[in-house]
Amino acid sequence: MRSLLDAVMGLGRGLELPQVLRGIVEAAVTLTDAEYGALGVVGDGQRLSQFLPVGMADELIAAIGPSPCGRGILGELIRRPEPLRLTDLTSHPHSHGFPDHHPLMRTFLGVPVRVRDEVFGNLYLTEKRGGGSFDAEDEAVVTTLSIAAGVAIDNARMYHESRRRERWLEALAEITRSLLSGTAADQVLRLIAERALEVAGADCAAVLLPAPSEPDRLTVAVAHGVGASRIAGLTVPAEGSLPGRAARTGQPVVSPDVRSDPRAHHLGPGGPGGPGGPGGPGGSGGAADEEYGPVVAVPLQVDVGCGALRLCRLAGRPAFDESEVKLISGFADQAVIALELGRRRAESEELAVFHDRDRIARDLHDLAIQRLFATGITLQSATRLIDRPEAVERVGRAVDDLDTTIKIIRSTIFELRTAGDGADSASLRRGLTEAVRTASRTLGFTPSLRIDGLADTDVPGDLAPHILAVTAEALSNAARHARARRLDVALTVADEVTLTVVDDGVGVGGAPHTGGLANMRARAEMHGGRLTVGSPESGGTRIVWRVPLTG
Repeated sequence: MRSLLDAVMGLGRGLELPQVLRGIVEAAVTLTDAEYGALGVVGDGQRLSQFLPVGMADELIAAIGPSPCGRGILGELIRRPEPLRLTDLTSHPHSHGFPDHHPLMRTFLGVPVRVRDEVFGNLYLTEKRGGGSFDAEDEAVVTTLSIAAGVAIDNARMYHESRRRERWLEALAEITRSLLSGTAADQVLRLIAERALEVAGADCAAVLLPAPSEPDRLTVAVAHGVGASRIAGLTVPAEGSLPGRAARTGQPVVSPDVRSDPRAHHLGPGGPGGPGGPGGPGGSGGAADEEYGPVVAVPLQVDVGCGALRLCRLAGRPAFDESEVKLISGFADQAVIALELGRRRAESEELAVFHDRDRIARDLHDLAIQRLFATGITLQSATRLIDRPEAVERVGRAVDDLDTTIKIIRSTIFELRTAGDGADSASLRRGLTEAVRTASRTLGFTPSLRIDGLADTDVPGDLAPHILAVTAEALSNAARHARARRLDVALTVADEVTLTVVDDGVGVGGAPHTGGLANMRARAEMHGGRLTVGSPESGGTRIVWRVPLTG
């Protein structure tokens, strides 16, 4: 009784389930003076999903081969969960004998282990030391131990469940922090796959999203883990695949073995739709899914539609149990909420920027331009009161400068009000601004840029890339050859597009126009335009590139 009490107390101190299970078998072997012991965990289909032997060396276990699955005497306790004592187990009608290299066993004691009202597994003890048989006292001791074992297993399960929930919450908190810090959505999807794989104990995780050009298919947007490189970018049908079923029904889909599941669509070089499968280019080869066994797919509702999070374990590993599926589903739901909050936050910030731009543009128009315009009129009216011609000329140049400043501000106002019309849309204004900003790094100063007219609306889409290319070439030539201290870029959009680039450098001289200048001329002639290269009176180089907008 003292030994039994010590064993029960020892089991109560364990919290990790593998440690508790091994402690149960070792305590039973010690209390009954058995030579061999084992604990078989009952899984789905009334078969043993786990078998923990005690008393055999690792080399002997490896020589025996695969663990028992629950046939013969071991299966008898699964079918009838009540204590079983045998003097000679080989004479039992359900005995199937022993595999090669297995030690000879005759005496046997088996007791079920219950966790609450569920049969968790069975304790198996064989070969009573000293040549005797297991008696009623041994059975009573092991039965008592099995009750304590059930409590210890339940405690370990609850501890494991709480730790697992804690890890899921930590992973979700990390995803939320990433979104709130401005991390891109595709990087967050990768983080979701990585953390789901780690916390679920999976071997491969994939995020599948609706294919942009194929509404009836899902594409692997993110893959992480074993075989990830082989499935990234592949597609599966929404009908006839586990992720597709999860996305379509909004419910998790679980498979204990994807290799034999008729609902599964194999991913990989040899799978349907893959490079070597039906509907995919290429040759043949083994599907990546052939190395996977258990699979779970849960719906993942994102802004582009309903996708799925697919987690796989290698063949031979335990299937995803009900509690794991619930946690994975909850994690996916919370991750989607975090994605939506992140998207809404980004939209709110973008809207605030647009409002701020609109306010600045309005202030520039209502205040700055009006004051400049009034100043120009005042100066023009004052010229009638000036007697000296040189003073009149200076005032006229000042008025012209004010007109130029007004044009620049109006161009800036238009850019402020049109920037961000579409985050992915091409903008000639933004492209020219970026080209000037890039050139400033090599020039050592920032060139001036003036844009007159509706550059983003009136310039055809096929012409804009040529304008940007010519601008970049002109700025590059000036940086390499001109030794300029000032550089002005002007784009005028009216009946024709006129790009003028002027510097105060050493000029081009009488050298033939080859290389970059020849490319500029070719781009102009391609659209019925022309290129003019010359020098202003003050020196330097003036490049004028013209292309008509009509005809």
